[in-house]
Amino acid sequence: MGAADGVMADQWKEFLYCDSLDKDTLAAKGQKRTSSRGRSSNTSGEDNIITKGSVIVVNEGQCMMIVEQGKVVEICAEPGEYIYDSSTEPTVFGGDLASDLKAVFRNMGKRFTFGGDAPKDQRVYYFNTKEIMGNKYGTPQSIQFESMIGPYMLNVNIRCFGEYSYRIANPILFYTNVCSNFDTVYERSEIDSQLKSELLTALQPAFGRIAAKGIRYTQLINYTKDIRNELSEELSEDWGKKRGIEIVSFGVSSVKAEEEDERRIKEIQDSAIMSNPDMRAGRLATATADAMRTAAGNEAGMGGAFGFMGMGMAGQMGAGAMGAFGQGAPSQGNPLTPPMQQAPASQQAAPPQAQAVWTCSCGHAGNAGKFCEECGKPQPKSASDGWTCSCGTVNKGRFCMECGAKKPEGEPLYRCDKCGWEPKDPKHPPKFCPECGDPFDESDKQ
Repeated sequence: MGAADGVMADQWKEFLYCDSLDKDTLAAKGQKRTSSRGRSSNTSGEDNIITKGSVIVVNEGQCMMIVEQGKVVEICAEPGEYIYDSSTEPTVFGGDLASDLKAVFRNMGKRFTFGGDAPKDQRVYYFNTKEIMGNKYGTPQSIQFESMIGPYMLNVNIRCFGEYSYRIANPILFYTNVCSNFDTVYERSEIDSQLKSELLTALQPAFGRIAAKGIRYTQLINYTKDIRNELSEELSEDWGKKRGIEIVSFGVSSVKAEEEDERRIKEIQDSAIMSNPDMRAGRLATATADAMRTAAGNEAGMGGAFGFMGMGMAGQMGAGAMGAFGQGAPSQGNPLTPPMQQAPASQQAAPPQAQAVWTCSCGHAGNAGKFCEECGKPQPKSASDGWTCSCGTVNKGRFCMECGAKKPEGEPLYRCDKCGWEPKDPKHPPKFCPECGDPFDESDKQ
């Protein structure tokens, strides 16, 4: 009797549906519609039995999946109404009463061996395929980001905050590897912490590839699509191929570098500004104008006069600093005068200098070119370029290049023994080599 009652109770066709899936629900089990006013006769059937010919409804943003005996047998993501006609649970309402009755009696005999219960499990699951938004993230520890600051490559420690969204792209993978059989609903809270942890782990290599494109950390907000693509590539193995999840969007609310790094970047930027003559002059003019406004607003007697005196001193100090950077000295008058003014062309033109003449060893004087007008000998080099041999040749080495005579002991010549740099006047070198910083001593004598 139990087998007969169970089979007859499951003869009714079901109408299966799913209510709207909110942003916190990733999957839900399908529901059988029954009348809330007691008119429905389909009240004694098994929960996990789907009668052949039952109607299943799929809404927008949902994917329906039928699992029979633990195996996915049907899946549909298009909205509409579907008739499930491949079920293994027969019904007398199929349209062919004779064949349907035979199938029903065979099913009764099968259930009899199981004590009247149905030896099968059929379930309908609905998956939320809409974009799951509002997933906040934040880097608990700073992440190194290589950033170009002018011509310099710096490692900047940054912290990044924002939101990202994802969606279920492959419900079969999500069901198989993530949620599997569940009772009523599967919430996003059950997987959020794992996804967030993996996302933050993938940010470091993703930012590395973004930095390789020459993007500065302050511009990350403008390159969120590139970050999303890099994260998708980085997480494709764990999210896409294993769980059927893909990143839809990645938003950056703020990017902030550590205070020490920001101070270092500010110093580099200030140095770059001061190395540019035009920007240096503009900064000095701005500082002078601020000093004038401060002095003009001082009402305490001689405060204004003292303010202008201080402004003149500041102008002189700024002019000295600008001269140290390579500009000429400014005028001594108004501090607003630009540090370097171009003189008129008539004032800039200097009278031509008289060309030096020299006397050749043959006795011909008044030579102005590089060779003697009488015998054609080249002009002898200055003795400051080396030492002069008795034959008249100027040399820099220890022996004369013309006659081979040894350099006199009283003619020391210097050359850096570390890098090989030679001063313009080998007899009078500076205290330190300008190329390597090595001090000139006895070891540098030639």
